Amino acid sequence: MSEAVTMHPRLSIHQVGFGAQSLDQFADACVRIGARQLTLVSPLLLADGAASIRATLAERGLRAVNVAHGFCATPLSDPAGRSAARDTLLRLIDEAAALGVGTVYMLTGGRGTLGWEEAADAFAEAVRPCVERGRAAGVAIAIENASGLYADIHIAHSLSDTIRLAEIADVALCIETYFGWPEAGLAELIRRAMPRCTLVQLSDYVPGDRSLPSRAVPGDGAIPLATLLRIIHDAGYTGPLDLELLGPRIDAEGAEAAYARAGAVVTDMLTTLRL
Repeated sequence: MSEAVTMHPRLSIHQVGFGAQSLDQFADACVRIGARQLTLVSPLLLADGAASIRATLAERGLRAVNVAHGFCATPLSDPAGRSAARDTLLRLIDEAAALGVGTVYMLTGGRGTLGWEEAADAFAEAVRPCVERGRAAGVAIAIENASGLYADIHIAHSLSDTIRLAEIADVALCIETYFGWPEAGLAELIRRAMPRCTLVQLSDYVPGDRSLPSRAVPGDGAIPLATLLRIIHDAGYTGPLDLELLGPRIDAEGAEAAYARAGAVVTDMLTTLRL
């Protein structure tokens, strides 16, 4: 692994890249690579609880700023599944608030037998009490844009669709640059997204990669991240920037080494851009 540097304070490290490692192992890796902030996966927070996780992170000078969550384990066409998903998210919001997390960002669940508009309305109805609970607790409930190849677990794929769904459900949103960067009119979409944006995620795409997930360390691929960061900043975003790296390229390099290199590259990028 390359020599650790202190990452830019806006950067966070996503737990998903560290696979089956324990929280202690993940937190120790974050310290070694110079991170201050991290993104947790919701099963850990629901299982261990905020108090235990807070103690583990505090020992290392770390804090959790985001939680990744899959909202509905069954299709949105299943009323019982939506009800169970609502109950789980309400509990997650309480734990996230106790941990001091600012954003719970989600995949919605698939549409099942519903058309897109029907699924959007079903999601909005199911999540409404959670949005209200989150606002009272200081936790934003957000959705992200994700590939159509995830249609079995999500209904918002383009950034345009994600903005539309966020407006329907009155939720926040996460801009996932890995999936959003090829879209037409991206600068305009980013400006439209800004009033609801609470998280931006960064990685890279190497032309020719076809599998999912198949992300690369920033700087190794074709995504014009420096340009996107400038557009996002100029649109008014000054919040967390999450490094979410996973897939064969990351596995081959090793998660810790890949995240360390990503942190150094993006820190230099942000410093050069004076962001």
